[in-house]
This record gives sequence, C-alpha cells and structure tokens, in this order.
Amino acid sequence: MSRGTAVTVFRDIRNGVHPADTAGYPRGMEHERLREHVDTIREVFSYLKQFRGTTFVVKIDYTVVNDSLFSVLVKDLAMLHEAGIRIAIAPSAKERIDEVLATYAVPYELIRGIRVTSEQAIPFIKMAAFDVSNRVMTMLSANGITAVIGNWVRARGIGVIDGVDYQSAGVAESVRVDTVRKVMDDGVIPIFPCIGWSSTGKPYNISSNELAVVVATTLGAEKLFFITSREGYAAGSFKVPETVSVAPGGRLANFSLADLDQFFAANPGRESDLELLHRARRACDAGVERVHILDGRNEGVILKETFSNLGSGTMVYSNRYGGIRPMTLNDISDVLRIMRPFVERGILLPRTEAQLEDTWQDFIVFEVDDSVHACAALHEFPGRTGEIAGIAVDDHYLHLRVGPKLVEFLCERARRKGISSVFVLTTQTADWFEKLGFVESDPSVLPEKKRLSYNLQRKSRIFLKSLGTA
Repeated sequence: MSRGTAVTVFRDIRNGVHPADTAGYPRGMEHERLREHVDTIREVFSYLKQFRGTTFVVKIDYTVVNDSLFSVLVKDLAMLHEAGIRIAIAPSAKERIDEVLATYAVPYELIRGIRVTSEQAIPFIKMAAFDVSNRVMTMLSANGITAVIGNWVRARGIGVIDGVDYQSAGVAESVRVDTVRKVMDDGVIPIFPCIGWSSTGKPYNISSNELAVVVATTLGAEKLFFITSREGYAAGSFKVPETVSVAPGGRLANFSLADLDQFFAANPGRESDLELLHRARRACDAGVERVHILDGRNEGVILKETFSNLGSGTMVYSNRYGGIRPMTLNDISDVLRIMRPFVERGILLPRTEAQLEDTWQDFIVFEVDDSVHACAALHEFPGRTGEIAGIAVDDHYLHLRVGPKLVEFLCERARRKGISSVFVLTTQTADWFEKLGFVESDPSVLPEKKRLSYNLQRKSRIFLKSLGTA
C-alpha cells in the first residue's frame, strides 16, 4: 500500500471530499490500486476515531523549524488539532541559542552535552528560546489556530556535579497541569519554550528533549513525537537482535520495551547516538503509550505516522501494538479481504463467507491497532493430526515476520491439543515451509478425509512437521 496516500486521503477528508467520491482521481484505476486506496481510507477513519480527544506532545528540532517544509508540518499539526486531537508543542532552540550567544559574544561551554552558561547569559538564551516559540505560534496563527506561549514549567538548577557548576542550566521537574489542560480545553495549542522557572521565579535553560518527556508524562499524552532532522535509525548502523523488526529499506520501524532493552544491550557505549530511544523508554515507563521519532524534512511525516499502521519513522510502544489472537465472526470480512490477493495468485483456494462461518474457530488473526492484517488456521483430524492452512499476510507486514509467528503459534496450539504432527498443502511456498522445519512427504501421510478430497489437478505439494509431545 502506498503510505503517502494516507496524507492525501486525510487532507481530502478535512477539505470535505468524501472518500467514496472518485471525482478528481484517474479514471480506469487498476483494481489493486483502488483496493489499496480503500484500505488506506479505512485506516484513516479508524485512527481518527481512536485519537479524537487524545493528547499528542510534539517536540520539534530547530533545524526543522528552519526547513523549507516547516510550514507544511505546521499545517498538518493544525489539521490534527482541527480533527479533535489535543496538541502541545515543545520547540528546540539549541542552534538559535548558539547564534544569539555568538552574536553577542557570550561565552559558554558544553559539558556532557549540557550548555554551561553564566546567569548573565540567561536573558540571551530566553531571547532565542522565545523567538523560536514565537515563530511556531505565528505559523499556527497563519493556519487559523490559536496558540499561546506559557511559563508552565517548574525547574531546578542542575547544580554542581563532579566539580562542575552548571550555573543557569536546569532540569524540568513538573508542569502546571491544570492550567495547561484549561488552555487546551479552550481549543488553544500550548507552546513550551526550553525555559523553566524555579519556585522563586529564577529561569533556567532546560533540554527540550527532556522537557518534551516531562510534558508528555504529566499531561498523560497518548503519543510523544520527536520531529528531527535525521533520517532515522538504520539497521546497518547497529547490532540488531533477531526480535527487532526491520522494515523494507533497513529502517528500524518499531520497538517494544523488551525489544528496546535487548537493542540497548547489543549496542553498549552508544548512549549519545541512542539518546532519543533512551528518552522514549523513559516516557513509556512513565505512561506514554507510544513515542515516535520522525524525520521532519519529509512532507506529511506526522500524518503518515499517525494514520498508517506502518508509519514512516521509528516507534517505541508500551501498549499492545500488534498481536495474534483468535478469530471472531466479526473478522470474517477482513479475513476474506486479506485472502483475496492470494486466491487471485493461485496460492490459496477460494473460501466463501459461509465456509468461514463454519470454521472460524480454527483461525487466528494478526492485528495492528485493531486492524486485521494476517490470518491462518489449524484444522484438526483424527489420529492426532492437524493441517495448517489459510495463511495470508498483508505484504506490508512481511518484515515483522508475521507468517512464521502464525505458524509457530498454531504449532504450539496443536501441541497443547495433543496433536503430534501437522501438514500443509502448498503450490508456491514450498521453500518457505522447508525453512520452518517442514519436510516434504506424499499423500499417504494425509488423514483419510483429506486424502479423499486431495485435488490431483492442483498438484499441491505436501509437507509434514512432527511436533513431538506437548
């Protein structure tokens, strides 16, 4: 599926174009392309329903604010806001602060990535931080969105560590939650400059990455976005454990918390390279469901990430993202939809709705955010034998190794049922089953009922796997 289509579809919806209206789209569109377009529309509406009324915290790098596509990013944020999603923004000002301090010849030192400056420098730092926040507010205003810059963050000084006095550098401690929520309830987007204040009103320069985590956790945000000017995490740059999924093109697409811990363990000494992933881990530990790290120089990136199951960046998730579960009767239409391309290519035998109504209890499905993207079945036969059948996986989820996971799940189910061996019939996926431990056999291994119905003209190859004892 073309994930860029999600951006177009969402913008069409916001502009009043009904998804069923094909005016403006090419006539004679290929059947497959149209089907993918409809799937994208379903995803958009599903996510709109899911996220309406929730809170997204968006941290934006200053290099993105300076990028030519920043106006498009702000327009997309405005669209999310208009769709009923509560937005809070924490813009970074690091490079802008560098510029201002250099202009006024104010010295500073970076120690452990923290800017050490005198109290005399803080007015210049505030100037730069509020300048960047004002740019964001002005751009939102140009899109008809009311925003406000506030002093809602309580901070404390870092103090002296290992003999280093960090002076005006601080740490975000808390957010005036009630005040910020009232602002958001009034339909206003709050903007958080990278400045915090002590209980006595003393200002401190704070990390915008850390600020975003504190804002997201204290507001109870469902999502935290780090909008960066980097291409993302590429598998080729790290040691990647087998449990971590790699998307086409080598992108590290998503991490569960367990996967992330294994990834950290496999890449020791890379803390600076993995800073955002470490902060994502902290945010998820504190209750944020998902953290997304995106390249803000790509048009529509936040819409693609929000309204697509696969997204375009790297996601860390603490809640259930994708999983295998038993099929229900409500899944029949989705299962038929997933099977259809495989039936058309001759990989699967056609099944009717009535047939699935009779056998749905044999099936399992793989879903992402309540959307079904794969299925498989275990049919039992006398003699402690089972057939694994009906395996279909949306092509866009192959990198998650969904197929092997479905087979492994069904083999374990078979063991628990006392089934000693499972067989498959296949015409085009023999190599795949051999990799999963199946051994080619002949019709004599089939149960009598299956042997009598074996289609000689189809010439399916038969593979068998012994499961041993449960």
